[in-house]
Amino acid sequence: MTIALPLAVAAGVDAGQRFLDVALAPSGQTFRMPNLAEGIAEIIARLERSGVRRVVLEAIGPYAEPLVRALSVAGFEVGIVNPRRIKAFREAEGGRAKTDRLDARLIARFALTMPETLRPLPTDTQLELKALSLRRRQLTEMIAMEKTRMKQVRGTLLLDSHRAAIAALSAQCQAIEAELAKRIGDDAELRRVLHILKSIPGIGERVATLLITDLPELGQRDRKAIASLAGLAPHVSQSGAAPPRAAIAGGRPCVRAALYMAALVAARHHPKLRDDYNALRLQGKPGKVALIAIARKLLVTANALVKADTPYQGKTLDT
Repeated sequence: MTIALPLAVAAGVDAGQRFLDVALAPSGQTFRMPNLAEGIAEIIARLERSGVRRVVLEAIGPYAEPLVRALSVAGFEVGIVNPRRIKAFREAEGGRAKTDRLDARLIARFALTMPETLRPLPTDTQLELKALSLRRRQLTEMIAMEKTRMKQVRGTLLLDSHRAAIAALSAQCQAIEAELAKRIGDDAELRRVLHILKSIPGIGERVATLLITDLPELGQRDRKAIASLAGLAPHVSQSGAAPPRAAIAGGRPCVRAALYMAALVAARHHPKLRDDYNALRLQGKPGKVALIAIARKLLVTANALVKADTPYQGKTLDT
């Protein structure tokens, strides 16, 4: 008697620089292909023959990007999942061993168990803008490091070396910023969002651009979800008779940092937000906690205004 094998309905991929390890679920079958165009084509062919329509990968680095694009073009349902969720899934199963093949199998099982975790793939435009934004942050950090090093040296030769490096990095940063501004200016929808964001107290050109590039969900999620994505949502931890404690966690660090700086400006110069900040301080809240609350107000306001397609007009900023 022939026993029919279970139909593979999902696949997990562990992506590396040289190889792509693929696992099918629930069968557990695995195979490895080179992370090249011919290897990707073979992966797609095998998945189609196996009846797989759903493929999940971890959101780690750029190595999986060519495969993700090819899978999307081929009509697969593709999901990019936070690596921490995959790690938590491994711990929930009681697993400890970790290899590329085992990771691929784990991701495939995750795809079957938690089908609601997939989020829409970013468009090519979003990926390009995010890459430009990342490069701008890298250059800014390198400029800051060079300035710090310059304070620690003596002698004309070394000082001139640091000045030359700072000038070169600054020129590169300006070129990246110009390209970002051009791409946003050429897109009517992004230009609209930029105008709305810049109308909000504390949010200038640089913060508004970062929100566009690194938080494209702005205006498409509810207030709680957008705060969580930005890492500004308080998560309550409480057990037994201990008092509950709320703290922010997770999210996108670059977005949280940008909104924190915007909150710092707004709390100093916007009357309503300055009063809100002072009220929190009078309640005994530490300065940083109060600023995080202001940052969350700015984000929630930005989300609502982008959704409503209207600029800020001096209305109350509510949490």
